[in-house]
Amino acid sequence: MAGSAHGHTPAAWTGVIISFIGFCIAGVFMVAANVPGFWAGVGVILLGGVVGGAMKIAGLGMPKESQAVIDARESATAAAKARV
Repeated sequence: MAGSAHGHTPAAWTGVIISFIGFCIAGVFMVAANVPGFWAGVGVILLGGVVGGAMKIAGLGMPKESQAVIDARESATAAAKARV
């Protein structure tokens, strides 16, 4: 995954950070036996996914690859395998 820069976008980081904060909120309120606070934390977790998805749609996520890039990658992989 590191070679493809998977998840290294503003949309991914923002969604994960918001979800992590929601996880912390839910955890604190679960230990405190506060049911509404726990569900508020779960709501923040879901909000992180919504915000990350909206940012991806707005163009802050990974760009989609064109068919030319996919074809070039496949031919390079085939050429590398042929050399081995």
